[in-house]
Amino acid sequence: MVALDVDGTLVDHDGHMSPAVRSAAQAVVASGHDVMIATGRSLNATLPIIEQIGLERGYAVCCNGGVTLRLDPSLDKGYEIIHKATFDPAPALKALRERLPNAKYALEDEDGNFLSTERFQDASFGVESIGVDFQTMLDATAVRVVVFSSENTSDEFNEAIKHIGLSGVTYSVGWTAWLDIAAEGVTKASALEALRRKLGTDRANTVAVGDGRNDIEMLTWAGRGIAMGQAPDEVLAVADEVTASVLDDGAALVLRGLL
Repeated sequence: MVALDVDGTLVDHDGHMSPAVRSAAQAVVASGHDVMIATGRSLNATLPIIEQIGLERGYAVCCNGGVTLRLDPSLDKGYEIIHKATFDPAPALKALRERLPNAKYALEDEDGNFLSTERFQDASFGVESIGVDFQTMLDATAVRVVVFSSENTSDEFNEAIKHIGLSGVTYSVGWTAWLDIAAEGVTKASALEALRRKLGTDRANTVAVGDGRNDIEMLTWAGRGIAMGQAPDEVLAVADEVTASVLDDGAALVLRGLL
């Protein structure tokens, strides 16, 4: 069972997948391993990656564990959603808005729509966001909440979150002042563990590759957790191994080693 992060792992920070990574991923998929995408991206931003690596059957984890897909070419869309973890975003949004009034907020609702303030848009959404007022976001049911600020650093975000003491949700801070929020207890690792049990795979036969703070639980969960070379120190600290950076096709090195 092979769990692969996307941004910073399979693709660089411009969203480009190198030929070496693509061919290695396709080879591992074809070899019969249970290859799974495990990403913070939303569903529609994940599907192109699934297609690029030739993954037609199996499972994928999106929204940092908030959504799990079953892939099967016989299905109308080629996939079905088999699990979706929703939550009430209002308490977290109110607390964050008070502490980070100039940040931009976006929310993926239970129907896959993205509601946002200030027409906030990101490639990880996979769909065009719908501009709404803040109260509309407070009233929604969320799968994923994203907070971004060009005026703050990731360290300042961490400080703000510590001050607020977010509860009832799971969160991770990205490379920049970027915050992803999911339902309490929901991570890539929690979704992957459910799939591992479903498949009956021994934990020792699980591999995970990632580079971000939202990969920490996944790398800890895996029998073999591999961090990308450019990962921050707290990610490197929990990994069993470190491969080359995304710019040096570190994922391809790992994947070729599984063949």
